[in-house]
Amino acid sequence: MLENYFPILMFILVGLAVGVGPLVLGLLVSPHKPDAAKNSPYECGFEAFEDARMRFDVRYYLVAILFILFDLEIAFLFPWAVVLQEIGLFGFIAMMIFLGVLVIGFIYEWMKGALEWD
Repeated sequence: MLENYFPILMFILVGLAVGVGPLVLGLLVSPHKPDAAKNSPYECGFEAFEDARMRFDVRYYLVAILFILFDLEIAFLFPWAVVLQEIGLFGFIAMMIFLGVLVIGFIYEWMKGALEWD
């Protein structure tokens, strides 16, 4: 009866070894020589110059949302391409409508200047 659970136990043990092993190895092998440069806050390659709670420009969030939007577009294209033979003309037309709406949205954003950095 317990031999049925052996693969699950091995999966858990291998997962823990892959997850925890490099951390423990890094702690054991790495040199512990902290200095001012290593302990300083790092942000985008330059020194932090203001409070961490300062306001960000809305363009950062806009670019993040646009990235997620077009990343999801690609995520829908891969399964569609795999089953294109089975879904036929209806699936092809549905995906072209989907892509058309996304392209119209992309052109609108481009014309509004949402992709421009000043």
